Amino acid sequence: MADITRRLGWRHLRGAPTAHIRHHRGGKLLHDGPGLSFWFRALTAALSEVPVDDRELAMTFHARTSDFQDVTVQSTVTYRISDPALAAARLDFSVDPDTGAWRGTPLEQLGTLLTETAQQHALDVLARTSLSAALVDGVTAVRERVAAGLAAEPRLPATGIEVVAVRVVALRPEPEVERALRTPAREQIQQEADRATYERRAVAVERERTIAENELASQIELARREEQLVDQRGTNARREAEEHAAADAVRAGAEAARSVKLAEAEAARAVKLGEAEAARSLKLAEAEAARSVQLARAEAEGVREVGEAKAQAQEAWLRVHADVDVATLHALTGTRLAENLPHIDSVTISPDVLTGLLAKLGTPRDPA
Repeated sequence: MADITRRLGWRHLRGAPTAHIRHHRGGKLLHDGPGLSFWFRALTAALSEVPVDDRELAMTFHARTSDFQDVTVQSTVTYRISDPALAAARLDFSVDPDTGAWRGTPLEQLGTLLTETAQQHALDVLARTSLSAALVDGVTAVRERVAAGLAAEPRLPATGIEVVAVRVVALRPEPEVERALRTPAREQIQQEADRATYERRAVAVERERTIAENELASQIELARREEQLVDQRGTNARREAEEHAAADAVRAGAEAARSVKLAEAEAARAVKLGEAEAARSLKLAEAEAARSVQLARAEAEGVREVGEAKAQAQEAWLRVHADVDVATLHALTGTRLAENLPHIDSVTISPDVLTGLLAKLGTPRDPA
């Protein structure tokens, strides 16, 4: 769609490179070409915009084969307007001078024309083809027939339309029929798969049998070698026992000789030790007896001297007390008694005792 701008009662149109613009005023063609840009007055201008780029037209339609099966055809037609002046004269490509939009629907008219023409040729070729042949070669046949039919259609060049390419995307039957047609192929594929599975299982069984035979042969060979190993081990053990017995005999003889020598040396050493120990014990006994005699003599001498000293002291003590009067002896006795009495913190004197003591103190002594 062209861009139109308003300025003080004038209009300015700017077209795209892929759009062919035709400007008439008073029946005269003033501007004609793609990608134009010009000023015009809306009241006197007649504008047409024809697209000249390649356009894709996708179409889907149903057809019936010779065996009365419905199929769906999906195709695409690429076309372009090769003669914009002729297309503008045959179709309404006029635009609104205020908005730049088409007044009609020219592209829909072109699409209807192309679709009906292509559908006509596709139906013609499929009506004479069976379903199985249509599914195998129908795409190529329909594409070639539609391309040839559109090229030979006289209305398209008369309208200025050129068909660039025709593509048939798919040709499919109804879902139920398609599933029914797939069933034999699926069964055949399943049979092939089952046969491959059985062959694989047979090969696996054969391989397992071969493996089992190899394992059995390996076990037999292993048992035979184990038997040889056991025999060799017995021979080695017997030989080793004989060698050990001989070594033990030699070792026992050497041990016995060494034991005899050790016993003899131990006996001689014991004799020597016994003699030395007896001599040492005798000396110790003699020394102990002499020391005991000396200790006994010293102890007896000490006891005698202590007895004599105690006797002399007792005699002197008695002699001293014999010359002392009775009062002094009483005083010494009290003193000695006081020394042996327990510790007394306080003494309580009753009035009776105090009166008696004071009476004694107050009585004069007899001078005789």
